[in-house]
Amino acid sequence: MARRSCEWYVEVLPFIAMVGIDSIVVGVYTMFKAATLRGLSHHVFLVYAYALSALLLLPAPFMSYRSRALPPLSLAILAKIGLLGLIGGLAQIMGYAGISLSSPTLGSALSNLTPALTFILAILFRMEKVSLKRKGSQAKIIGTALSISGAFVVTLYKGPPIISTALKWPLSFDPLLSASSSNWLLGGIFLMAEYILVPLYYIVLAQVMEDYPAELTVTFFHNMCGCFIAAVVALVAEHDTNAWRVSDIGLASVICSGLFTQCLRNCVHTWAIRLKGPFYVAMFKPASVVIAIIMGFFFLGDAIHLGSLISATILSIGFCIVMWGKAKEEVVEESVESGFESPSFQEVPLLR
Repeated sequence: MARRSCEWYVEVLPFIAMVGIDSIVVGVYTMFKAATLRGLSHHVFLVYAYALSALLLLPAPFMSYRSRALPPLSLAILAKIGLLGLIGGLAQIMGYAGISLSSPTLGSALSNLTPALTFILAILFRMEKVSLKRKGSQAKIIGTALSISGAFVVTLYKGPPIISTALKWPLSFDPLLSASSSNWLLGGIFLMAEYILVPLYYIVLAQVMEDYPAELTVTFFHNMCGCFIAAVVALVAEHDTNAWRVSDIGLASVICSGLFTQCLRNCVHTWAIRLKGPFYVAMFKPASVVIAIIMGFFFLGDAIHLGSLISATILSIGFCIVMWGKAKEEVVEESVESGFESPSFQEVPLLR
């Protein structure tokens, strides 16, 4: 019974949590896009979202300080968390700038770069093993190449609209929310910069969790660093004091982002990385593409373009190949480990 509960905690629960939180985040991005099209500054938005998340997690450091199971917060650990906040803050600034210029659909499509780049960094940091003679490793390399190719397709080729938004959907916003006039290429460049930083963030986060396994406390300090970086950028970029006033959908977007994206998502990702590793968390990014396309179509008035469909197809194939290769290697590793452990469970007489 205890073994089944342990398997549920290690295998099933992280899967459910990752799928659920990534789906919610796509909805938050869609609301953010609608808010920016009505005048919300993405720089100001990020400062408020980080500040709200840090306020929600404020009790966490005091709880960790009283815990005897955790090591003391040394200067080295705080320096690593500061580096984590710097990388995460820059990634968020790039990401929200990219979404404000393009669409959540493009952001979700380019997020499929994350598994490929995380896989490459995990190899360099010796968190993943690769043997060219094994089919599992070959599959992961092929899937990684396909994921990168699909991301470049959706960035460089938008294509003609396949499904237009001529119909007036009852749930859609007004026509001003259409993303047809956005700068698709520049937004794609910002989003690609974000998803180059995100894999590095996952690697650093995995190392931080080895030194200090406290998800809420690490997320709190990370959000504090991100809030400081976002505030500096916002003060330089925004010269109009009216930009700091938010209301209506902008206020709702800030609250939802602070609660679900900066707080809940970061906590879930930190917890899942501690249990399963950085590559496991990165593999769930492709699941958000379909959700983003549907939400962008119904709520933002975005047309579904040929480039998005081609990219989603390539990325999905690459994702499935990487997943198959990962599962294949895990089976091989488990069989090897069981082969080493099996003699220890046998009672072999000293004399026959």
